[in-house]
Amino acid sequence: MTNPNVSTWLAELAGPFEPGTVVLAGAGPGDPGLISLKAAARLSQCDTVLYDQLANPELLSLAPDDAERVYVGKAAGLHSVPQDQLNQRLVDLAHAGRRIVRLKGGDPFVFGRGGEEAEALAAAGVRFEIIPGITAAVAAPAYAGIPVTHRDWTSTFALVTGHEDPTKADSNIDFAALARIGTVAFYMGVRNLAANCEQLVANGLAPDTPAAVIRCGTSGDQRTLVATVSDIAARAAAEGITPPAMTIIGRVVGLRDRLNWFEALPLFGQTVVITRTRHQSSALASRLRAMGASVLEAPTIALAPPDNPTAVDAALKRIASYDWLVLTSVNGVDVLVDRMRALGLDARALGSLKLAAIGSATGQRLREHFLEPDVIPEQFVAESLAAEFTQRDMDGKRVLMLRADIARPALRDALRGCGAMCDDVAAYATIAPEALPAAVLDRLEAGTVDWITFTSSSTFANFVTLLGAERLRTYVTRTRPVRLASIGPITSKTIRDAGFEPAVEAIEHTIPGLVQAMRECGSDGCA
Repeated sequence: MTNPNVSTWLAELAGPFEPGTVVLAGAGPGDPGLISLKAAARLSQCDTVLYDQLANPELLSLAPDDAERVYVGKAAGLHSVPQDQLNQRLVDLAHAGRRIVRLKGGDPFVFGRGGEEAEALAAAGVRFEIIPGITAAVAAPAYAGIPVTHRDWTSTFALVTGHEDPTKADSNIDFAALARIGTVAFYMGVRNLAANCEQLVANGLAPDTPAAVIRCGTSGDQRTLVATVSDIAARAAAEGITPPAMTIIGRVVGLRDRLNWFEALPLFGQTVVITRTRHQSSALASRLRAMGASVLEAPTIALAPPDNPTAVDAALKRIASYDWLVLTSVNGVDVLVDRMRALGLDARALGSLKLAAIGSATGQRLREHFLEPDVIPEQFVAESLAAEFTQRDMDGKRVLMLRADIARPALRDALRGCGAMCDDVAAYATIAPEALPAAVLDRLEAGTVDWITFTSSSTFANFVTLLGAERLRTYVTRTRPVRLASIGPITSKTIRDAGFEPAVEAIEHTIPGLVQAMRECGSDGCA
C-alpha cells in the first residue's frame, strides 16, 4: 500500500456507505488485529455500532468519536436484548437514515445469528451488506498451534454447535457422520462437552483421539487444554475451563507440540495495564499483543484544549519570527499541525525556523508532515535537550516551546539561562478521568494483573490518585505482585518519590524500549 492516508484508502476500498444501510460485520475471534480491512473501513464510516460480548471492545475506537455505541451482547443464559427486539432496532435505525454496523464476534453467518438478522432486514426492505469475519474454529486452533486440516492427517473439517437451540424437540446433529470427520470443532460447548464426546465415541470415534479445549482463543488470556476425547470433559471440569471456549477433536491436535507459536511468545500469559491516553494507547497495546500479552486500557489522562487556546494561535501567526521551535511530545506536533491548518498556514510559514524535538516518536511525527528536526537529544528527556542548547550560541535567540500545561520548567529555565528569549506556551491541557475502568479494578483485586505501564509522571500520579497509594501498595507486595514499568528516569523518580519502585525502566525512553525492558524482565521477575 503506497497511499499514506490510511483512512482515505480504507474508505475508497470499501466504497460509499449509504444512509439507511446495515452492515453485518464479523469482528473476528478476539485479537483486534484480525478484523478485516473492509469491516474496519465500515466502522470508520458508521453512525451507530451495535456490538456483541465477543467483539473486542477496542474495535469501537475505529468508529467516529460521535458515533453511537450500543452494547447488545449475549452471554450463556443471559440475553441483554432479545433477538426479535434487536432485529427491529436494526430496522428502525435504518429507516431513520442511520449508517449502522452490527459488529458480531467471529463471523456473522457462523453460529452468529447473522442469518436471522439479515432475514429481518430483507423482509423490511432494508439495504444490508455482509462482511465475513475470521471464525473462532479456524483462528483459535491456529493460535494454539493446531491446523484444522493437514494433508497427512485429514482433509475434512466440520463446524458444529455445542449448544443447540434448547427449544428444539430433537437434535439434528448427525454424530455418526461427525465420527468419520477428520477434525470436528464444537462452538459454545463447555456445558455439553461430556455429552458431545460420549456421542462421538458411541458412534465409532476412537476414544484415544486427541482433543483440545481452547479458552479465549487469540487473546493474551488464551488457555489450551489437551487430552483425549474420552477424558477431555473431565479434565476441563477439573481445571475450571469456562466459556468462551472452542473444542477441537482430531489427530491434528497432536501437531500442537511442534506448532505452538502463540503461547511461546515472551509475554504470553501476562496481563498488562496501559495508562496512556486512549488515542495514544494503540502503539503500546499492539506491541504488547505482538509479544503475547493480554492488554487492559486504563487511561489516566486525556487531552483537552489549554486554558488559553488563543495563545497558541497568536504564537503561530508570528512563527517565522522565532529562531527555534521546541516540541516535547507527539501531542505538541499534532497541535502545531492542526492549528496551522486552521489558520491557513503551511510549512512555508516556518521560514528558516529550526526544530528541536524530544524523543524519536516526536521526531518521526514531524517527518510525517515533511518537517525534519534539527536536534533530537540522545536521551529523550528535557535535561538532555537543555544540554544540547548549552553547546550552542543561544544569546538573544527567540524560542517557542509548545508543550503540555503540566510540563516541568527545566527546559524553559535552561534556555533562559543560556540567554534565549523563550515563549513557553501550553499547547494542550491534561485532565484526569473520574475513575479507573471497573474491569481493570476487578482484575487488580483478583490478582491477575502482572504489569502497569507508565509513560509519563502524570500517568503515574493520576493512577495513584484514582486508585489510592495504599491499595496499590497491597498489589505490588503480593505473592504474585503487580510490577510497575517506567518509560524513563523522570517517570521513575516520580514513582520512587511516592514510595514505590519500578520493576523496569526503559533504556531507550520510547514505547519499543519500554516493551523491550518488560520482555527482558520475563514472567518470573527481573534479575
